[in-house]
Amino acid sequence: MSRKYWLCKSEPENYSIDELEQDSVTPWDGVRNYAARNFMRDEMEVGDLAFFYHSNQKPPAIVGIMEVCSEPYPDALQFDKDSKYFDEKSSESDPRWVNVDMKFVQKFDTPIGRDELKANPALDSMEMFRIGRLSITHVTEEEWDVIVGMR
Repeated sequence: MSRKYWLCKSEPENYSIDELEQDSVTPWDGVRNYAARNFMRDEMEVGDLAFFYHSNQKPPAIVGIMEVCSEPYPDALQFDKDSKYFDEKSSESDPRWVNVDMKFVQKFDTPIGRDELKANPALDSMEMFRIGRLSITHVTEEEWDVIVGMR
């Protein structure tokens, strides 16, 4: 199967590209949207690439690249009663939430802001612009190449 491409959002005050660079690998945990969960569970594969997108900052921007480096597995935070991601309806025998591990690949010298992305006609149909609140979205190979070329 061929490599797939993604855009994964994180609020930088929760987890930033700098932290990923320092950690090298991290679980992409805390996702509590079924569509985003399904992408991780059913579609992401080891070797897929993802843009790391800092949301909830001014301006929101793509700040780097990371790589999926694990199969999906249960998100441990759903079982942690002290976590804001605790889910009392989830059980270890039937976990509701999964995550994958992401590996740092590259931090961009200059982030690519949302407005810059939106201004590029080649990116008009990006899933991120059609389904704005989703924390994980598909990126086509053509969109990936355009964005990488914008750096």
